[in-house]
Amino acid sequence: MRHPTPSPLARLQALAEDAAQCQRCPLWQHATQTVWGEGPPRARLMLVGEQPGDKEDLEGRPFVGPAGQLLDRALEALGWPRDELYITNAVKHFKFELRGKRRMHKTPAQREAEACQLWLDGEIALVKPKAVVALGGTATRALLGKAVPVLANRGQWLPRADGLPVLVTLHPSALLRLRGEDRELAFAQWLTDLRVADSHRA
Repeated sequence: MRHPTPSPLARLQALAEDAAQCQRCPLWQHATQTVWGEGPPRARLMLVGEQPGDKEDLEGRPFVGPAGQLLDRALEALGWPRDELYITNAVKHFKFELRGKRRMHKTPAQREAEACQLWLDGEIALVKPKAVVALGGTATRALLGKAVPVLANRGQWLPRADGLPVLVTLHPSALLRLRGEDRELAFAQWLTDLRVADSHRA
């Protein structure tokens, strides 16, 4: 008797359960939990960030902290419903250093990102997006397999080895470091980058 093939959603859930037990690098030791991607199992557009932040680590969902709020503002401006996108991170555990009682973000090392590579590749293989947006340098390296200068390539499509087009742009946290008019100008430029992916979303 043949068993039915698991649905993409069931396969993603199974992969997420495997990732929740991951100890391939030391980051799991101090993180609250693995933060998996979320979105439709057949989303046409995938957004990939760097790693969970403090709030994401506590809630177990990607892009729900300050950077996520800025991303939500961008999605609203673009007319991209968040629930139509698959949103994830290259690294699934929060890397931080303590400053007093605050947990401050620390950029993942290359070996830590490489340890998470099979989870990101698994998400891409199951979701089968039409295109991917790389938010920042860590995501760009994880998606393209090499270091790519983000500022020199922002707003441009670069192909993965498997042919999947990757749009390179800034991580929203880069905009959070700016203030006032500088942030608003940077936000408008960021929207211009993201809008390049509009044709791949429909």
